[in-house]
Amino acid sequence: MQYHSPNQMQNQNRPLKQPHRILLGITGGIAAYKIPALVRLIMKAGSECEVIMTDSSAKFAAPMAIETLSGRKVWTDSGFDHTIPHIRLTQWAEVIVIAPCSANTLAKIAHGMADNLLTSAVLASSCPVLVFPAMNERMYSSPATQSNIKTLRERGIMVIEPESGALACGDDGKGRMPEPNEIMHEIFRALCVHDMAGKNVTVTAGATHEYLDPVRYISNPSSGKMGVAMARSAWYRGANVRLIAGESVSADMYGFDVVRIVSADDMLREVMADIERADYIVKAAAVGDYRAKEYHERKIKREGRDAITLELVRNPDIAAEVGKLKREGQVLIGFAAETDNVAGNAREKLLRKNLDYILANDVTAEGSGFGVDTNTLRLISRDKPEEIFSGLKEDIAFQVWDHVI
Repeated sequence: MQYHSPNQMQNQNRPLKQPHRILLGITGGIAAYKIPALVRLIMKAGSECEVIMTDSSAKFAAPMAIETLSGRKVWTDSGFDHTIPHIRLTQWAEVIVIAPCSANTLAKIAHGMADNLLTSAVLASSCPVLVFPAMNERMYSSPATQSNIKTLRERGIMVIEPESGALACGDDGKGRMPEPNEIMHEIFRALCVHDMAGKNVTVTAGATHEYLDPVRYISNPSSGKMGVAMARSAWYRGANVRLIAGESVSADMYGFDVVRIVSADDMLREVMADIERADYIVKAAAVGDYRAKEYHERKIKREGRDAITLELVRNPDIAAEVGKLKREGQVLIGFAAETDNVAGNAREKLLRKNLDYILANDVTAEGSGFGVDTNTLRLISRDKPEEIFSGLKEDIAFQVWDHVI
């Protein structure tokens, strides 16, 4: 299902750190204590935030704290003027977020009730609505609540599954509201046009580790940030994303199906497992070209040795192996980290490995390459003019998908 409003269609998939207009509804529940942190993240992202609090939510989160963080007055069921705020707020908002959403408010929305400012705003809205239920496990799993959730989803409202764990009531089960950073990911996803809905995307990221013995390995400085950015932007746009990540990747990977690997052989096996299902394969990992011919079961001691000699053998070329098996309609995107003749070396790899696109960068250039948040990439294909993208890796990833799609 694609989620977008007329306003959203005008904006298309613009960079997420540009200002967005978020209407945040807070209902009564202990999880409301997390909301000040969420408001802080919304403001840090450069967005505007209007807040509606139900009367019961004020028992769990202080309106003054919310007002201080958002820089705006909090809307409640009392004290508003003749401007009909629920209409004005929904005309202003790009997305409505209800977090936490109690069982009571969930039921009201499902049945079209408008007995307070928040439920009236939802009923009058035409923008995406994102709901985060938070309640006791038995309340969440009850037939009534599940029926209400089904009704909301059938109407196009996005209901995000709560997490499992220790609940405030002392029970342990499904009913926890996600953490603020995870809610932010869902908000950004709701703000995007889902032009990759139904597509399966496999992305590799980070460095492989080729062990010499139990404590030493050959590797490179790749952090996996560019690969995670490609995965994240595809997920925001509605794709099903499987991220195959090396041990060096420490980024937030909420929303993905994540597979951890160590060596190039591990990565090859996992990529080949996706060769039939993936519509897009993005080879952003920095895979080691060589590994030690002999692995030592015990630590190699330096005592009595002034030098050691390592014999290295070639690792499989994963992109080339995928290129041999690429089916019609499947898109293969590679990366080339170069130090000289960047465009020439990249184009040679594109042809030799049967890639559709290759993204090349000069890793010696300032603000580009391993371990930084920015990059400058050349997008090279077989039959289109070369494109150059520069900026934050997450913004570059959006531009790459715009070009590829």
